[in-house]
Amino acid sequence: MVENGIFVVIEGLDGSGKTTQAKILAQRLSETYSTYLTAEPSRGKIGTFIRERCLYEQTRLPIEAEALLFAADRIEHMQTELKPALDQGKLVICDRYLYSSLAYQGSSGLSLDWIKTINARALQPDFSIFLDVSPERVLERLHRKKSVMETMETQRKVREVYLKFVENGELIRVDGDKTREAVADEMYAKVLDLLRPVKGYVS
Repeated sequence: MVENGIFVVIEGLDGSGKTTQAKILAQRLSETYSTYLTAEPSRGKIGTFIRERCLYEQTRLPIEAEALLFAADRIEHMQTELKPALDQGKLVICDRYLYSSLAYQGSSGLSLDWIKTINARALQPDFSIFLDVSPERVLERLHRKKSVMETMETQRKVREVYLKFVENGELIRVDGDKTREAVADEMYAKVLDLLRPVKGYVS
């Protein structure tokens, strides 16, 4: 095992299947690597506040406040979960991370540079994957109560920001419109390809 771990992020629209795919990926990789699966908003104090008090209100917080809350949760998450796991040499898989802030708050009018500035202390992922599913399809999948961000207009704008990061090479796109098994196979294959050049992670 390498001295420091590998940090993999899975991004996508709400209802894209990324949480399910992150779990499948972690399980498959755990057969070879020591894996750690986590998510944002985190299970910490700030992340719990976001999930319980912010996401399902009738109206969104001011976008600046929303972005600051997510950035604060990210720092707490980094200190309490991400960094300890990476320091142990684990392969960390995170369901949502910095690109979620850039996509969701950025698509709502905030400067991407400002979002990056308030997240400047956050760890940088080694690889970030975007599970791409159309907004129409993801909203059809959401049978639970929808959050304040889960509207067609918001999801379309969010996907546009994500795709810009795919175009510039910051995110690796995986087609999420395939069957669950096909998506899982593609994601697993892509992660293995990304891991092979990393010293200590050659299978």
